[in-house]
Amino acid sequence: MAQGRCMKCKKQVEIKNGKETVMKNGMKAMKGECGACGTKVFRILGKA
Repeated sequence: MAQGRCMKCKKQVEIKNGKETVMKNGMKAMKGECGACGTKVFRILGKA
């Protein structure tokens, strides 16, 4: 699983229910939820 930074917990967390998406500019990203508090987490992965 991927990790991302939760802005509510203010630490690196595992992304739960993560889905890989492609942004408008062609970069890959991962969207999901924080494993601890359930807040939305978004992480940019890089070029597609």
